[in-house]
This record gives sequence, structure tokens and C-alpha cells, in this order.
Amino acid sequence: MDRAETVPCLIFAEGGVHNTAATLQVAAERAAVLGIDTMIVATSTGQTAVSAAEVFDGDIIAVTLAAGHWERYCPPDPRLITQAEAAGVRVLTATHALLGAIDAAVQGIGGVTAAEIMARTYYTISQGAKVAVECALMAADAGLLDMEREVISIAGSGGGADTALVIAPAFTNTCFDLRIREVLAKPR
Repeated sequence: MDRAETVPCLIFAEGGVHNTAATLQVAAERAAVLGIDTMIVATSTGQTAVSAAEVFDGDIIAVTLAAGHWERYCPPDPRLITQAEAAGVRVLTATHALLGAIDAAVQGIGGVTAAEIMARTYYTISQGAKVAVECALMAADAGLLDMEREVISIAGSGGGADTALVIAPAFTNTCFDLRIREVLAKPR
């Protein structure tokens, strides 16, 4: 973008799954304007990935909860994952970039890690902002992104999608190089 531009941001009164369709729509529209061909979506069951495939024609990377969280929250639904993959979605399950093994060890003996401070800082924007950044880091670490191109990363608050960010990606080991270029949607 060479000049100043007015970019609308959807601000939802509250977060949640009921914002998914609007979030995905604004993300797909902005991707078309910017020429972004990769969308990253956080998905627990796989439903958000299926919904993303219905509105976005580019490359979709669905990032699930790490398997160690499935028992506490919920595992991916095999039927939905199969449906998403049939639509061309790539599914990634990996350690959470901001709350992984180091955090578990430190929490077991007490203390706070730098990753937890970062995660809580992103939470000040929204839960979805933290998850969207984390999913972009995870997709980069897995070698799934063209690191020279911006992506749109989408996540939510407890289910569905209510946050969409245009991101210049980075790897976890260079995470301070990640840039949130635009906030397309978020809960208030």
C-alpha cells in the first residue's frame, strides 16, 4: 500500500461464533483487494475451516488446538476435518507457539514466561488476536507460508471467528518481526 487508505474494521458488540460469517466475509473481501492468497483460520472442531472454504478461494491453513488440549477442550471432528480437506484446506496440529512446553514446565514450578507475557499482551486486543498471531507463527514454523507475503489470520473467542488480522508473518524464533498490518474485525 503506497498511500493512506481507509480500511473498515468490523467491531462486534461481543465476541463469539455468531460473528463467524461476517468475519470470514470481510477477510475474503480484503484478501481480494490486497491480493492475499493465504488465509489462516483457527479451528477447534473444523467447522470454521469448512466455513472459510465456502467464502475464500485461496490457500486455507486450518490450525487446530494442540492434541494435548483436546481432552480439556474438544478434539477436531473427523467428519468436519475430512470435509475441510476435501475442499483443499490444509490442517495443522502443532504445539501452541505462545503457550507450549516451556510454559507447562515453568507453571509446574512457578513463574511466568516471556511467551505468557506476550500472549497476555495480545489478549488486551482480543482473545482472537492472540490466537490469530499464534496460528500465524505456528503455520510459519511448519513451513506452510511464503514468508515474503502477507496473510490473513482469523480466530475467535471460545468458538467460531470474530477476529481477522492482516499479518506480515514471522517464525516463532523471530516473532518480534511479525507485523499486524490491519485489524479487519474484532470484538469490542
